[in-house]
Amino acid sequence: MSTKTSRSPALVRVPDHQNPWAGLALATVIAFVALFLGRLMPLVGGPVFGIIIGILVRNTFSPGVRYEAGIRFASKYVLQWSIIALGAGLSLSQVAHTGLDSLAVTAVTVTTAGLTAWGLGRLLGVGGRLKLLIGVGTAICGGSAIAAVTPIIKPDDHETAYAISTIFLFNVAAVLLFPAIGHLVHLSDLGFGMWAGTAINDTSSVVAAGYSYSKAAGDYATIVKLTRATLIIPICLTLACIVAYRQKKAGAGNFRLAAIFPWFILWFLVASGLRTAGLIPESILPWIHEAAEFLIIVALTAIGLSSNLRHMAASGVRPILLGLGVWAAVSVSSLAVQYAMGQL
Repeated sequence: MSTKTSRSPALVRVPDHQNPWAGLALATVIAFVALFLGRLMPLVGGPVFGIIIGILVRNTFSPGVRYEAGIRFASKYVLQWSIIALGAGLSLSQVAHTGLDSLAVTAVTVTTAGLTAWGLGRLLGVGGRLKLLIGVGTAICGGSAIAAVTPIIKPDDHETAYAISTIFLFNVAAVLLFPAIGHLVHLSDLGFGMWAGTAINDTSSVVAAGYSYSKAAGDYATIVKLTRATLIIPICLTLACIVAYRQKKAGAGNFRLAAIFPWFILWFLVASGLRTAGLIPESILPWIHEAAEFLIIVALTAIGLSSNLRHMAASGVRPILLGLGVWAAVSVSSLAVQYAMGQL
């Protein structure tokens, strides 16, 4: 008679390298610190602090394999949840009402950003995925756009961190320079709001620059920026189709479009549709916004925890020069289109 006994599956211990809780806990704790620092210094913001602290922890203490599963989980799935939560705060009807006025300017600036990123990126020898991240981040909405396309094009974590850091650098420059330039050339409130909303990346920076100019400029810049943010949807879907085509052309044996399709974008649309239809109570919208902000800090902290400073240093200053070129092209093209249309 055999004395061998079987163990219940419920009692089998998950190996540390497959257990996500340690890595999730680490990313969450750092995210709380980043959120606090971001509230103290809103010009920098929680997401950038999360990236920076994550990179410092990764390259100073080098968390072991028991943290890897949770860090990967946060950088992928928590990232997608944050984008869905952002959709709940975006009323498509409100954006459409005001956004038609900015449609021409936005179309030109987005096109300019794409062409400049492609051409200047080739000239500088910046890698394809990093070039795309900087171009999309500058064209659409900074860190949020980078976060949205990351699950589709699957860049290395150090590329994502470098792109967000580059975008942040020119956000700060825009907040400091745009109001002074606007007053120097005597832009109207709506003209400055259009410029800020179409040429500054992150929403927080748009708000900071707009309201430092005037309340009317801040209100208009915010709506223009929300209109621009909706372009995340067609950009992600287009990139998914391009990736699918390339995989099919390469003869991927197990290729499935469903495997790379950005399903979280559809949930983003569902959340935004519920918000537009008034099915999400106004009283909980601030809580949803806070949750979305915190989730994206957790996700970007995880990306920082996966980033290798040596790989980032190997890219040198070329990505920063690319970011400068794309940002300058977008800023000038926005003013040029407004001037041509007599909107200034």
